[in-house]
Amino acid sequence: MDDGQTREALDAHWRASAAGDLNAEHDIYADGVVCEYPQSGERIVGRNNLQALRGHHPDKPSGFAVRRIQGSGNLWVTEYEIDYNTQAALVVSIMEFANGKVVRETQYFSAPFDAPQWRMQWVEARK
Repeated sequence: MDDGQTREALDAHWRASAAGDLNAEHDIYADGVVCEYPQSGERIVGRNNLQALRGHHPDKPSGFAVRRIQGSGNLWVTEYEIDYNTQAALVVSIMEFANGKVVRETQYFSAPFDAPQWRMQWVEARK
């Protein structure tokens, strides 16, 4: 799989994720994928378990936006924002590919926070 094909697969994955299409969203994963959430210490093994976990999330996203996708070869990183009805999260997803499928993914989740007043003179507000 060349970089263009991988990028197309990632774009399709994130579109399906945003639309809530669990089947299309999980096409990108190998059967034995390992997905880790380091902040909670969880490891999900297998595409079926990953799809079931995401399908049972109690708070369906109300918004989803990819900020950036960067990578080449077998290693790709996506930064995105996901809004739930009760909270928002900024996410970094690191995906490792083999034979055209994701075999390992690590996701880091962070809650947005207000910029402190003391550094306003050196920054531009994004929003």
